[in-house]
Amino acid sequence: MNTPGQVSRADDRLLGEGQTYSTVSEKIGGLVLRRPSGPLWLTAFLCALALTILLVIGVGVLFKKGVGIWGIDIPVAWAFAIANYVWWIAIGMAGTFISGALYLARQDWRSSLNRYAETMTVFAVAVSGLFPIFHLGRPWFFYWLAPYPNRMGLWPQWRSSLVWDFFAILAYLLVSIMMWYVGLLPDFGTLRDQARSRGKRLFYGFLALGWRGEARHWKRYESVTLMLAGLAVPLVFSVHSMVALDFSEGMLPGWHSTMFPPFFVAGALFSGFAMAMVLGIPLRHWLGLGDYITLKHLDNLAKLTLAAGLFVAYNYATEFFMAFYSGDPYEIAESKDRLNGAYAWVFWTVIFCNVVVAQLLWSPRIRRRPIALFVIGLLVLIGMWYERFMLLVNSLFHPYLPSSWGMFYPTVWDLIFLFGSAGLFLLMFTLFVKWLPLISMFEMRKLVHILDRSGP
Repeated sequence: MNTPGQVSRADDRLLGEGQTYSTVSEKIGGLVLRRPSGPLWLTAFLCALALTILLVIGVGVLFKKGVGIWGIDIPVAWAFAIANYVWWIAIGMAGTFISGALYLARQDWRSSLNRYAETMTVFAVAVSGLFPIFHLGRPWFFYWLAPYPNRMGLWPQWRSSLVWDFFAILAYLLVSIMMWYVGLLPDFGTLRDQARSRGKRLFYGFLALGWRGEARHWKRYESVTLMLAGLAVPLVFSVHSMVALDFSEGMLPGWHSTMFPPFFVAGALFSGFAMAMVLGIPLRHWLGLGDYITLKHLDNLAKLTLAAGLFVAYNYATEFFMAFYSGDPYEIAESKDRLNGAYAWVFWTVIFCNVVVAQLLWSPRIRRRPIALFVIGLLVLIGMWYERFMLLVNSLFHPYLPSSWGMFYPTVWDLIFLFGSAGLFLLMFTLFVKWLPLISMFEMRKLVHILDRSGP
């Protein structure tokens, strides 16, 4: 029996006992090819579909009546829509870090997490890209953000942060999709060979693009994966730094700061790691994947969350220090307003969820308890959304002129777009779980080989 605080060797494995090439393929491939849609999957799918339908209704009303259906006003012209945008694009950052940075660092434990983390990235970035378009006022002209030949001689305003966001999101989304799809090719080949019905063989055979597992295929696969990982990792830092510049170029108290780019990157990784826990832990339990997503993986993921959370807490402290150290009366007033102003409850919610709760991850026992990690991940996601709301509204509702002060009150449409976007994300993710392998089969087979060579 282990003494308190001691971790058993069984809890420190990267793979369950008795796993072989064939059992890996049968277990993970069987979830896609032979597992019927159970009540849990159907319930999740229907809930996500209902929320997505609400989002579609909201988009229809938005197109008909305009952004006035939201609670935005003067001076709070940015609110829920931009908070949702920053929150969703931040969630996708951790997936690229797990898939790309840990691949370059040759960390074998990423093999169990990278597939669903990459999927999380693709879907989160796709959802986030909708909100700047919705916020344009005339979203049907979103393509004006791209330079293209036209008779009107219209070109993008290169000084606008919207143009920066357009190209940053587009580049990140394209690289993420390519990295995600290339990683699926070997598994598509396995599913094609395992499929019993002709329809599934044709479906997965088409997606496999002729993959046969030859030596030249693997050589090209390794080269392309290395190149995409090398492109994706800098994009993790550049994309969210670009989002930070949307704020820091504004001459408002609480925004005009050079520390925003690293602050935003740390916050993005923090919320992304939390989402990886929130998604991975229920899937591990419901699909019986404890042999592949082990307690060791959850422990490592919790450590990454803690590290990012400490950097976020450091940024909160630095933000207050710089406001008072600068002697700027407007920065000082804005900081005091966060502490005891009209939206002080938002600030203290952020501190509780992002700073206080994250400190629980210092405990090895907490890091090995899936339920505790799931709750902590949910609280972090809530706290990071409130942080975006605080950043936007707290600086906008009290600008320089007292005559311009005004409160922001969200409408039901703000909530529909927030929860509807979550529904759209979950809808795409439930379909992914149904039709595609949640865990990379070929990487798990490679891990079996590595562990067999290294011995017990």
